[in-house]
Amino acid sequence: MLFLNNDHISQVLTMEDTINVLEQAYKDLAAGMAVCRPRIDLRIPTDDPAKLYQWGTMEGGSSSSGYFAIRMKSDVTYEQEYGGTRTEEKYCMQPGLYCGLILLTNIQNGEPLAFINDGVLQHMRVGADSAIGTKFMAREDAAVVGMIGSGGMARSHAESLSCVRNIKRINVYSPTKANRDAYAKEVSAKLGIEVVAVSTAEEAHQGADIIAGCTDSTEPVIFGRWVPDGAHITCVGGRPDGEAMERVDRSLRLGSAPAPVGMPEMKLHDEFISYEALPSDDIPRVLRPKQKMRTQGIFAEERVVFLEDMLSAAELGRSSETEVTYSERGNIQGAQFFAVAGRAYELAKAKGLGNSVPTEWLLQDIRD
Repeated sequence: MLFLNNDHISQVLTMEDTINVLEQAYKDLAAGMAVCRPRIDLRIPTDDPAKLYQWGTMEGGSSSSGYFAIRMKSDVTYEQEYGGTRTEEKYCMQPGLYCGLILLTNIQNGEPLAFINDGVLQHMRVGADSAIGTKFMAREDAAVVGMIGSGGMARSHAESLSCVRNIKRINVYSPTKANRDAYAKEVSAKLGIEVVAVSTAEEAHQGADIIAGCTDSTEPVIFGRWVPDGAHITCVGGRPDGEAMERVDRSLRLGSAPAPVGMPEMKLHDEFISYEALPSDDIPRVLRPKQKMRTQGIFAEERVVFLEDMLSAAELGRSSETEVTYSERGNIQGAQFFAVAGRAYELAKAKGLGNSVPTEWLLQDIRD
């Protein structure tokens, strides 16, 4: 089997590839050829009362691709404030280090094929989701992006949105001026488009055809009073405020994980499900609001359309140039990893990339 690190993945995986394999995975889900479950997090208190250990997994597989994958994350999580914004932070062992791994297997014989660092692939698959939503819901002439955030997700979104619309300008805002200035310079050079660092979130909203929330904020970052008519919204970090939610005329959900066999009551739309090794009253104050609420469910449920329905009825999407639209993935993360990891594995193997690990190290002759 192979161990593929982020450098290997960045050499072979393109955003176009990522968008294409995810669209196919969602079609497989709709057709019953693929399966996944919602993300599940387990949280355990640490010696520091302001921090929790969090183990998160999501998984899925497909008969058409021949792959199964599980993504695993080992994090210490906490919240902090800077620049008037509260953010969720995480690390493994020490700040700046992270542990996220994907195990890819062959469904025909169970063979473990690869362990893959999830960093680059993670940013690619999230950006691709927003691109798919934009492809189906944004105006055809959408050309200006209001980008809230200047980190890795904001970079992958600039690339992915440019794959599905003729983006000519990005107005980027994040609280730290040096970060947004660096983003503007880097993304402009990479994509060959105008990228302007603006000094307020309101400026980023102004004139935007697409508004992308790409931050680690735990608070609203997209505000309805600033959203222009006809804009498309996507938000993978932070969230829209209540007024923005009311402004949305039509919302696209890429999918929901199926219920367990024989248990239809367990078909949940929540983005992730949490289990905790502590009573709710003992949750650290800074973490309590997040832990007590359901994890989103369906956004604008009375105005939602599912991708599987739009594939056969495009008229279910945007109906006018002035509608405000929204798109979200749903809780089908598990389907993303078999699709994108499988493609990355094929490309890396074809180029002879990766570190070989004896497969027999993972096998045994004692039946469980």
